[in-house]
Amino acid sequence: MQKSYLSAAGPPRPRQEIRFARGHDQVQLAYAMSGSGPLLIKAATWLSHLEYDWESPVWRHVLHGLSANATFVRYDERGCGLSDWEVDDLGFDSWLSDLETVVDALSTERFGLLGISQGASIAIAYAAKHPDRVSHMVLHGGYARGRLVRSNTALQREEAEMMCKLAELGWGKEDASFRQFFTSQFIPGGSAEQHRWFNELERISSSPANAARFMREFNRIDVTHLLAEVRCPTLVLHSMRDLRVPFAEGRLIASGIRGARFVPIDSGNHLLLDEPGWAHWLAEVRRFLSAAAPAHDPVFDALTGRERQLLELLAQGRDNAQIAATLGLSEKTVRNHLTSVFAKLEVDNRGRAIVLARDSGFGKLTA
Repeated sequence: MQKSYLSAAGPPRPRQEIRFARGHDQVQLAYAMSGSGPLLIKAATWLSHLEYDWESPVWRHVLHGLSANATFVRYDERGCGLSDWEVDDLGFDSWLSDLETVVDALSTERFGLLGISQGASIAIAYAAKHPDRVSHMVLHGGYARGRLVRSNTALQREEAEMMCKLAELGWGKEDASFRQFFTSQFIPGGSAEQHRWFNELERISSSPANAARFMREFNRIDVTHLLAEVRCPTLVLHSMRDLRVPFAEGRLIASGIRGARFVPIDSGNHLLLDEPGWAHWLAEVRRFLSAAAPAHDPVFDALTGRERQLLELLAQGRDNAQIAATLGLSEKTVRNHLTSVFAKLEVDNRGRAIVLARDSGFGKLTA
């Protein structure tokens, strides 16, 4: 019987809803929502599993911490977890498209965006491409340049390829010694239990072939030219002794995004464990999100995704014809939707709805 370490005691987890969406090439993507409050979407990273992560002594404190004050949305990257593993395309453009797919499935117009590790580059690309959608962005342990882009010597390039070969040879073996090499880079300060859990997550979250494909694509990432195009408020955090992604890469991102705030975290772990650095990280992120996000008013919870879209456009001062053209609806359909919106908000006219919406943060997409 195969031994599994994917079980650990912890506090009761928030209710999670898992759903599926189809990517641009019909790849099935699994995404999940937990918590309540302003929407925070995490750009996917590899080594994830929507269900097992809750049991993890590596991830559960992150999921609990972020779900406590937000509607936290995660999705398994194509090739990982509950998403399809057998995929033709594991390239950067598809990763960006998959984030767009999940956002569209949520029928949301504006949200906070979180990017961790390789997910930071996807978040940067999305924020640059959709400046009207991202209200604020948090990046941790990220890089704008993959290993081959930032490598200066033949030895560094050889080392990058060696890591890909290690994954191809040893990722799926019962013997965890090959995977321990990667674990020691991600969480060098982890306990024996945390290392065992992460070793096992590596094996069950993706195949050896996909792991090598992922790393070769990661090595070629370059979004440095997009940093100057990011317009949303941005918080960049990075562990000071990160072995997986150099601290200098976090500084590079923060210096390239106008007005970004940079927070060094006193840790040697690429993925923060439940450690003193985590408490600092969570306090900084919560402070940033609460300052950047509009106040959450439960009166809007009854609105559907489409009705929130209409209210956003209404708060921008658009008339029914403009709203209809923007959303591809008839004016009659817009009137019917707005009647429903007014009833749910308990207002009797357009002007009152606009005031209520603007007071709660709607109508800022063109600001």
